[in-house]
Amino acid sequence: MEYRTLGRSGLKVSALSMGTFSFGGEGDFAMVARQGVKEARRLVDACIDGGINLFDTANMYSLGRSEEILGEVLEGKRDEVLISSKARMRIGNGPNDEGVSRYHLIRECERSLKRLRTDRIDIYFMHEWDGLTPLEEMLSALDTLVQQGKIRYIGCSNYSGWHIMKALGVSDLRNLPRFITQQIHYTLEAREAEYELLPISVDQGLGVMVWSPLAAGLLSGAFGRDRSPASSRQAAGWSEPPIRDKERLWAIVDTLTDIAAARDVSAAQIALAWTLTRPAVSSLVVGGLSVEQFQDNIAAVDLKLTSEELERLNLVSRLPYLYPYWHQHNFAKDRFCAGDWALHTFYEDVGKV
Repeated sequence: MEYRTLGRSGLKVSALSMGTFSFGGEGDFAMVARQGVKEARRLVDACIDGGINLFDTANMYSLGRSEEILGEVLEGKRDEVLISSKARMRIGNGPNDEGVSRYHLIRECERSLKRLRTDRIDIYFMHEWDGLTPLEEMLSALDTLVQQGKIRYIGCSNYSGWHIMKALGVSDLRNLPRFITQQIHYTLEAREAEYELLPISVDQGLGVMVWSPLAAGLLSGAFGRDRSPASSRQAAGWSEPPIRDKERLWAIVDTLTDIAAARDVSAAQIALAWTLTRPAVSSLVVGGLSVEQFQDNIAAVDLKLTSEELERLNLVSRLPYLYPYWHQHNFAKDRFCAGDWALHTFYEDVGKV
């Protein structure tokens, strides 16, 4: 296993993290899986054996049951691993049962700690943007939790570029805790993060954690133009991630399977290995239904793609060169910083637009 520094911190995280989205199977999460304690313990042990040191959950996964199962499974192992959890999403019917208010964050953190059977959460994510709560209130509440020792680091998830920069600005201005990471959706199929989120991460020192790096299994090799597993979450009605261009998706899958066949590995390993080469990426949060799936994913960490393979994958999946980036490509390349190159590197073959 490879361990990477998480953003502008001293924390080392495994290049793959284990996602516990499938623990519990309560409510809509039953479309993904219904993993109980026994099955979860087997999968967690396999991940620890494979060198994974970070386990990711959230207060709303299966209405808190995911945290409960993870807490039970990690008893006796807690000091060997890191735990990340999240708050923000609605978890009840009351007016204060969602958001990032001081009331909600402190209450939800304390509830998560009880479910996880621990005294601290190593990385606490704001699960989604809340435009109604002042950032000063959110960051002050997180500062309180840090000072109390209940959380170690903070991160954001599913923020836009301006949301992140506004939050970082308030942190710096008010001397409040600063995000060290963002958890985002980013795959060969979904490369929108390259426009703003990856450049911000490089420039501002945020370690990127990627959720659903195989696009809910669509990039695993199990799906194709004429094949879709009957047992998949998509077959059960799960709609994330949205696929807006299916022909583009299948062209990407074709390229993945071609490269995988030549290397005698799985398409999933090729997709994960590609993502691990991207700017600022620290860890990929992977889920799975079997020990074999996790073992296959873990093997991707040691897989090094050639420049030719990377170029094939880039060209089949690259998104349009949007404004103002094409204009910058034409007139500003000699003044780019590292953050700029986090996007523009992948368009260097493009002539003047």
